Amino acid sequence: MMSTARTSPPAPWHRRPELLAAGAATVTVVLWASAFVSIRSAGEAYSPGALALGRLLSGALTLGAIWLLRREGLPPRAAWRGIAISGLLWFGFYMVVLNWGEQQVDAGTAALVVNVGPILIALLGARLLGDALPPRLLTGMAVSFAGAVTVGLSMSGEGGSSLFGVVLCLLAAVAYAGGVVAQKPALAHAGALQVTTFGCLVGAVLCLPFAGQLVHEAAGAPLSATLNMVYLGVFPTALAFTTWAYALARTTAGRMGATTYAVPALVVLMSWLALGEVPGLLTLAGGALCLAGVAVSRSRRRPAAVPDRAEPTAEPRREDAGRA
Repeated sequence: MMSTARTSPPAPWHRRPELLAAGAATVTVVLWASAFVSIRSAGEAYSPGALALGRLLSGALTLGAIWLLRREGLPPRAAWRGIAISGLLWFGFYMVVLNWGEQQVDAGTAALVVNVGPILIALLGARLLGDALPPRLLTGMAVSFAGAVTVGLSMSGEGGSSLFGVVLCLLAAVAYAGGVVAQKPALAHAGALQVTTFGCLVGAVLCLPFAGQLVHEAAGAPLSATLNMVYLGVFPTALAFTTWAYALARTTAGRMGATTYAVPALVVLMSWLALGEVPGLLTLAGGALCLAGVAVSRSRRRPAAVPDRAEPTAEPRREDAGRA
């Protein structure tokens, strides 16, 4: 009889790390999407540098308290280079420049330029970390980027744009990509909480020159703006960056970067629910493309079919053996 082929589903305990990493990535994406809504509120009362410092201080205090309670200790020496670079580029420089850039250009232009970041992450990851660039990842990123362009174009025209603002957003995208790629090797030597805590602390130290602005603006800021700033530090920074690091340690930088293309779609939804900003059909179509691209980039090829154990063939009949 002919042998049949079947695929053996992986055992549940084998899929548990993968499912936990996917869950952590989902938490990150949802909280980062919510950050855009909070930044719009807090940014009306706080300047870019002051907002970044207040957010980072709130995040560092939250992370530091958890780090002390868990008694994780200092990261190993081998992790410090990646922690320092990611802290300077991503936690510090990125947050200031992005806040500044979003005050110079409309939301659509900012979304377009900043979403170059995941593409840069994939290219830098392949060049510096030896990450693979499978066709599904490249295809998914292309689809998601088309969706981000669609969302950006549909939102353009809601404010002024300047070449300086575009340059700031591009610098933010480059800093984001560089910070992620620098963080990945550090996670091979230290835990997600350690890498996130000290990266956030490095970023806060970098932003200390804005301390005077923060104190001055906090005195006159409405309570809602200050609460939004604290929210940014506790949830989209302390929690979301930790879940990001946890997931990044278990996959490639390119795949994690592609996951963030779900953020524009979620921002559209949250702005609709929280701010009453009804999206147009073009915006909804772009958001759907973003999510479709993420699904493609995160998918894996089906495992090869595992043939059943072949049944023993019957002995040839006597007359057939005589013909041989």
